[in-house]
Amino acid sequence: MNDLNSKLDERLMKAVLKAQKTETTEYIVYKKLAKKHRGKNADILGRISQDEARHALVWEKYTKTKVRPNRLSILFYTLTNLLFGTTFTLKLMEINEERAQKKYEHWLTLLPEAQKILQEEEEHEQALLDLIDEERLKYTSSIVLGLNDALVELTGTLAGLTFALANSKVVGLAGLITGIAASLSMAASEYLSQKSEKTEKHPLKASMYTGTAYVITVMLLIFPFFATSSPYTALIWSMANALLIIAFFTFFVSVVKSTSFKLMFTEMAALSFGVAAVSFVIGSFANRFLGTSL
Repeated sequence: MNDLNSKLDERLMKAVLKAQKTETTEYIVYKKLAKKHRGKNADILGRISQDEARHALVWEKYTKTKVRPNRLSILFYTLTNLLFGTTFTLKLMEINEERAQKKYEHWLTLLPEAQKILQEEEEHEQALLDLIDEERLKYTSSIVLGLNDALVELTGTLAGLTFALANSKVVGLAGLITGIAASLSMAASEYLSQKSEKTEKHPLKASMYTGTAYVITVMLLIFPFFATSSPYTALIWSMANALLIIAFFTFFVSVVKSTSFKLMFTEMAALSFGVAAVSFVIGSFANRFLGTSL
């Protein structure tokens, strides 16, 4: 042990202390999550929590120091779990564990016990992959349907109406009416689709997820038109909101589904803003040649 400790330079010691703090923090987070579940999920989370606590003790043998958990991380993961569900939270923690594994690999020559920790961390990842079966994840496709359709349809509508009408409140009102009507239509279509296909998803729940995603998107996109008198400022603001919605949702899906954020984000943004660009042109011609400006 003394020989090993003598080999730990200051930089490596800081790295071990950081790992110890991470393991201590994750021990508490997993423990909290375990209390929110029952049966197999609770057992697995509880076991992982105890493993993290044991890992922290291993690092403590080298650092000779007791560290406190990162309270901000605990608060962050607690809020993340509350807002976005357990699967999303676990996936974020899994990403952190993957980063930790890379550090463990560099420590193996100096810290033999890290090999066992690395193996257990890999087991954690495998256990987490099949751990949680959340209802909301079953309806991700329904959410994507509502959100994507609202983005494509409404960004185009708002862009066209802005140039055609040049009146912020009128554009906002027209967008609201169009959006609410379309959300009801999309929800009904999703209900009929799921009912006819007889999938695992409950038709009514699927329609509610689609409709809710649509309505939320509509509200975020039309809000700027009621908040400012300049239709063009409102349009830029609305497009910025659309970009943020795409980025946020894409990040969520890329984490829980382990897919490419860049690819999905690019596709959704290109589709939404491509339709908006075409509508710009149509609205501009309507304003100039049809004399519909108010």
